[in-house]
Amino acid sequence: MSRTVFCRKYQKDLEGLDFAPMPGAKGQDIFENISRQAWEEWQHQQTMLINEKHLSMMDPNHRKYLQAQTDRFFNNEPFDKAEGYVPPEK
Repeated sequence: MSRTVFCRKYQKDLEGLDFAPMPGAKGQDIFENISRQAWEEWQHQQTMLINEKHLSMMDPNHRKYLQAQTDRFFNNEPFDKAEGYVPPEK
């Protein structure tokens, strides 16, 4: 049975994650307050940012930048998007 969380991003009860996506307090906060839908959307955005901006997760500054964008995304604040990305037409 899936668990439900009150999602910070969407401000409603939605299906939660099965486990914390990272260790520590930040991972626990995401587990308790972010829905599976919001996490999957962030994963997509994060991948585009890493690819378009050529981020290296070995670089502490790049990790710090990505963490800041993660927080902005989940708090409904403006966040960086991949420049030049055009979604495919349906």
